[in-house]
Amino acid sequence: MKIDVSREIRFRTARSGGKGGQNVNKVETMVIGYFHVRESALLSEAQKVHLENKLSSKITGEGFIQVKSQSHRSQLDNKQEVIEKMESLIERALIKPKPRKATKPSFSSKEKKKDVKQKRSQIKDLRKKINRID
Repeated sequence: MKIDVSREIRFRTARSGGKGGQNVNKVETMVIGYFHVRESALLSEAQKVHLENKLSSKITGEGFIQVKSQSHRSQLDNKQEVIEKMESLIERALIKPKPRKATKPSFSSKEKKKDVKQKRSQIKDLRKKINRID
């Protein structure tokens, strides 16, 4: 399910570290994106609750999901990367895993487990001291 969150992301820029020489000291290329989960018009109430539960460690006290990018020298490229990161983060969080169906172990798996245990037992028996009665 593709959700275009770019319209609801608030951006902030700052000076980024790393490569760039003098450019780093004067141009704000790092971009930080903020997405407010509760105020989003794109998500249903159920999705908002699900996101808050799933991404609770990534949501700030004010209710924002925060993503930053400073890998590119261009502010525009970093902004695009923030949008992509945010969309993938939200998409992955909204995927509901399939419930696991309990199955019984097969006959062959039981036999294999038994064989492995017997071999392990034999190996350990061979490590023991031999009591010789002469």
